[in-house]
Amino acid sequence: MEIEEVYSSRELDKVEGKAINEFIARSQQIIPDPDRWLDEELDRNVLLTSVDAVLNWARRTSMWPVVCFPACCAFEFITTEASRFDLSRFGMEIVRASPRHADLMITAGTLTWKMAPQVKRIYEQMAEPKWVIAMGACAISGGIFASSYSVVPGYNRIIPVDVYVP
Repeated sequence: MEIEEVYSSRELDKVEGKAINEFIARSQQIIPDPDRWLDEELDRNVLLTSVDAVLNWARRTSMWPVVCFPACCAFEFITTEASRFDLSRFGMEIVRASPRHADLMITAGTLTWKMAPQVKRIYEQMAEPKWVIAMGACAISGGIFASSYSVVPGYNRIIPVDVYVP
């Protein structure tokens, strides 16, 4: 706000009074609510439900693994179930015995051509959507045994692999 130049004290009082009255008028206006947008966001982003419904949703959308370890790398995975690493604190303590209940296949170790049809059958029995994790060099490319006549050079030759963990 700019105060114009005035030479008489009477005119100066009028200009200052006008400026003060404008300040007073502006201070009495209703301040817009800064949280007005929050009501719309709450309606779009907050869901009211029961605890049972949330728990059922979590169970329904959790990954249930089935393991496929036809070789020595099985021992490495078995240690994750032990107390030192405690995989159960991440909610993966229940490894499915039946592939029909699983949606995640964890593979590790050397896969032979003789075992390949069984791995393919296990994969086809899994529930949709399904994912496959290949852990280690043997599961990814056959590892040091890749040049052998009986070894499949990676699980991706038999089933689609989604995640590779070297």
